[in-house]
Amino acid sequence: MPDTSLKIFLVDDDPYCRCLMEQAMRNYGFHDVHLFDNGADCLDSLIEEPDIIFLDQMMGSVSGTDALRAIKRFNPDTYVVLVSGQSKMQVAVDSLKLGAFDYVIKNEHLGERLVAVLDKIGAMRDLLEKRQLARPSRFKSFLNSLPKVLPARGSRGFTNPPIS
Repeated sequence: MPDTSLKIFLVDDDPYCRCLMEQAMRNYGFHDVHLFDNGADCLDSLIEEPDIIFLDQMMGSVSGTDALRAIKRFNPDTYVVLVSGQSKMQVAVDSLKLGAFDYVIKNEHLGERLVAVLDKIGAMRDLLEKRQLARPSRFKSFLNSLPKVLPARGSRGFTNPPIS
């Protein structure tokens, strides 16, 4: 389960879908949920640094793909999930190539699918955090494995005694 304190943007021009997605987020425990009915308003609010954006593919003046490009330029670490009524494979592939975390098709199971994506994002964040925490210990063990003095050819080396 992901950290429910994450900031989520829901972007969809269909009020019913927006409401359905918001309800799924709130039922899952998320409270910092922001709703947008178009991509332009979402892009204007990126300064608020959302952690996850669920983005409708087919909207008015700014398509989901265009918004995805702009979001990834602004902050490549933001998880963007495209949500669409289209089941065209090429649209999904193109979205993933542009940096989308996932592509979800709108149907009667939309709420369940969004929760499944949130679980995947939570697992990904946990894995990245564990790797980040392991990095210093790997570096420290590497440094400890090095000899105290590295001899150079044809020269003598002197070191200071360790400082206690």
